[in-house]
Amino acid sequence: MDFFADYSAGWLIGLALSLMVTGIIAGLMAGLLGVGGGIVIVPVLYHLFTFLGIDEAVRMHVAVGTSLATIIPTSIISSRSHYNRGSLDPSILKKLIPGVVIGVGIGAILSGILNGQVLTAIFAVMALLVALNMAFKKEGFSIGNGLPGPAGSGALGVFIGGISTLMGIGGGTLSVPILSALRVPMINAVGTGAALGFVISVPGALAFLFNGMGVEARPPLTLGYVNLIGLALIVPATMLMAPVGARIAHAINGKLLKQLFALFLFITSLRMFYGIIG
Repeated sequence: MDFFADYSAGWLIGLALSLMVTGIIAGLMAGLLGVGGGIVIVPVLYHLFTFLGIDEAVRMHVAVGTSLATIIPTSIISSRSHYNRGSLDPSILKKLIPGVVIGVGIGAILSGILNGQVLTAIFAVMALLVALNMAFKKEGFSIGNGLPGPAGSGALGVFIGGISTLMGIGGGTLSVPILSALRVPMINAVGTGAALGFVISVPGALAFLFNGMGVEARPPLTLGYVNLIGLALIVPATMLMAPVGARIAHAINGKLLKQLFALFLFITSLRMFYGIIG
């Protein structure tokens, strides 16, 4: 608690409000884009921890672990909303889930080995690549017509699960553009991405919790690499706003949805690159 004594009540209130606003935006993004909110939460937490002077060695790990933990309830709400509206395709999930689970396991192992700078670089590079793909991909571009066979679907699942775990995101950030390129309707890709968020976030959060046990220089009230303060303030806001985002997703056209997705990822990537250089 000595940590909090260094800051005024006004400053701490500002921090709490910023975390709640983060949750509101993350919830909207979860429902609107199927991204699980992690694409918002990770960079915000990273910069908040930087501002607070949290050790660089654990900063990104705590941001990612906390993000994965917050995605668990959000993904449940978001995927349920999409399922009720018919935008979640169970057949796609069945093909992807085995590979995704394997990928999460690989990502969980690597998360205990890689340092914070590497995790930050992975986040920034992948976010930028996805943003560029969504922004400049020609209309009608595709790499196939539906998911490939079992081996191909398994490989896609491993990629989505592994990278998403290392980035602290729910899977929609990668699965949405991939499924879109496979000519899956955008609204179905978003709904499927929301469901994959649950598959990724539960084992991913547990892995970061376990990997961070006993590590020094973590922020106060942090269990493993999961910060309980951020978790408590972000989750209620994300759960409240995820259904709102899902309703908005059904009220706008697919092209606008892609443009919003690309712009958001591009801004996020620039923020993370700034964090690496700075």
